[in-house]
Amino acid sequence: MLFHSSLRKELARSFGATSVVLVTIVMTMMLIRTLGQASQGSVNPSEVSLVMGYTMLGHLPTVLTMSLFIATVGTLSRLYLDSEMVIWLASGKGLRAFLSPVLHFAWPMLVTVAVLVLLVWPWSNSQISELRERFERRGDLERVSPGLFQESSSGQRVFFVDKDSVENKKGKNVFISSTDHGKQAMTSAQGGQIELIDGERFLMLDRGQRVEQTVGEPDLKISEFKVYGSRIGKDVKVAADAPPKALSTLRLIQQPIPSYLGELSWRLGMALAAINLLVVALAVTSANPRVGRGGNLALALFIFVVYYNFINLGQSWIGAGKVQWVPYVLGLHGGMLCLSLMWLNIRHNNWSWRQLLGPRRRQEASA
Repeated sequence: MLFHSSLRKELARSFGATSVVLVTIVMTMMLIRTLGQASQGSVNPSEVSLVMGYTMLGHLPTVLTMSLFIATVGTLSRLYLDSEMVIWLASGKGLRAFLSPVLHFAWPMLVTVAVLVLLVWPWSNSQISELRERFERRGDLERVSPGLFQESSSGQRVFFVDKDSVENKKGKNVFISSTDHGKQAMTSAQGGQIELIDGERFLMLDRGQRVEQTVGEPDLKISEFKVYGSRIGKDVKVAADAPPKALSTLRLIQQPIPSYLGELSWRLGMALAAINLLVVALAVTSANPRVGRGGNLALALFIFVVYYNFINLGQSWIGAGKVQWVPYVLGLHGGMLCLSLMWLNIRHNNWSWRQLLGPRRRQEASA
């Protein structure tokens, strides 16, 4: 049918252009944030692209949902501005008739959003958590960067190497500040290198000085050395529970604690919001050829932002135990669907408040 095919083709063009723009914006923002985390020592600098890829996978549901919403609003607004909507309405196609081609076009993306948010989202978050934990488990020497003061994994030592790279296993102007067994020590040397002794790594310092002090005592012990060896600490095992966003959806269902239910409500809410927003786009879109579509697009984006904020707010409320997740999910998304369908039906029948209140006014007048 000409009506369905023409509408789907225009939706496809608008969706493709919007997706490219939004993906570019989100990737730029993710790159800046990931580089900031790498500079702070939270992410391995060599794994920035990998972390950014996993992060982008986690944000794809939001990008696809917003692309669908903007594409639908933009397509319908253009039909109003170019007076094509008048032609379709005059030919007997009411506003509700647009729901079928829109859903027919959008159902692959809706399924993709559901799969991404229920399966890919926890997987990508678990991969990012694994990368960060592996980076946190690196040894003391791998933490050292030339020209920077770097704390050890145990927090008991601070290293500084002036020149050369730790990868070459040599360094110049080495400084170590340590606290161990009630003693504070500061060691400085002109150079140092890594050596393997009896299967353990040692940092061998050349031509330096060591200052020791017992905590709580004023006496200092100063010694000079030609060669001094310090054993490098072993890797630290980070034992931490996985965050709810890194757990599978099946595990969230099997363990219904508040934090897990909050995450589950967010995932289900993202999948349901993609469907509801298509109906909202049909109900809210209208444009005056003499005025333009700026106000219409602003209203649509405002509804989008408010809706998503309620989804995030519900996640925090359910996680804190303030509300039950089933009533909140049903109330928010079911109420949004009912309101949007009612709004669409009112616009389809071209009802006004005067017509809706007319029978009641006539009854009051006759009484």
